[in-house]
Amino acid sequence: MATVQGIREKVHLPIYDSVSVAGAEQLRDVEPTSTLKFFVNVQNKTKLETNLQSASLLPHYNTFEARAMRVVISDLPPEFPEEPTTSAVEFPVTDDEGFEILVDDEGNVIVPDPSGSNDGNNAEPVGFPVLADFDLGLARVMELLAEAQESSDGTTFIDVDEDAVSLKAIILDANDEFVEELEVDKDLILEAGGIIILSIADLELLISELDEKQQPPKEQLRPNNGSGTIIGKLVYNTVTTLYVGEKIMIQMPTWFFPAGAGPYSENRNFTTHGEPSPMATFRFAEPIFIDKQQNFRVELEVPDTDTLKEIQRIYGPLNVWVVLDGYMTRDVQ
Repeated sequence: MATVQGIREKVHLPIYDSVSVAGAEQLRDVEPTSTLKFFVNVQNKTKLETNLQSASLLPHYNTFEARAMRVVISDLPPEFPEEPTTSAVEFPVTDDEGFEILVDDEGNVIVPDPSGSNDGNNAEPVGFPVLADFDLGLARVMELLAEAQESSDGTTFIDVDEDAVSLKAIILDANDEFVEELEVDKDLILEAGGIIILSIADLELLISELDEKQQPPKEQLRPNNGSGTIIGKLVYNTVTTLYVGEKIMIQMPTWFFPAGAGPYSENRNFTTHGEPSPMATFRFAEPIFIDKQQNFRVELEVPDTDTLKEIQRIYGPLNVWVVLDGYMTRDVQ
């Protein structure tokens, strides 16, 4: 469409760009450095992620008058990959009441006397505890951890017939000396009601045995428990800077730029970076002008090295938007 020469219009047209982390990926996969850059790389992004067509430049011959800046961070349930896996060895196998399941030296299940006695003597059944070795992917461990956190007693369980589980018993002699390791039939233990009970501490220990870079941060291990949220982690540990023509126009901790957007819940099950109102955000005392073909960008930097390592472990989906709110002056078409 041809432009009308000599006539320009001024419209309220915010510009935005984002850094997006897909589900089951970590922030380090998207940006391995200490700085998230906005309006710099806009190629191959959807309209949800940016409304710029050229990196660090306005559309041809347009100028922009920035009146406000906001940082919007999504609060979405994380997704975790099947890899990496973590291994557990010799976990006790119990029935649903928490009693150990015992087998004899041939692998047959020993059924205890319901009365708790043996020929009139208060002797425990003789046998060897069934033990479980298993390998679980991170996604499965995090699923079990969520179940344990929601349970009344802080535990959950896995069935002995899961593919990742193998059962055994350590056969000892009368002097408790090792004799052999006996493979135990899963079907027999399943008939006896065998399960593997896992506590929150057990699951967190399994996660701690992964490579530190692949462990979710504590905010995703224990969400919304007072230790902080992902939004708080980013807001209170980063510095946001607006550059126009390589000149710093403003530089402040990210908490200075409330989102002024996003869902809001009165039951405290949802977290936002500020009240979801367009007026509840930072506004410049004087407008910042971005001229035609003038470079500009926003950087969100993590100054502390230890905090950076934790932030890079965040699993997506995660979106961080920077919005420059103001007026675009453009040719009339």
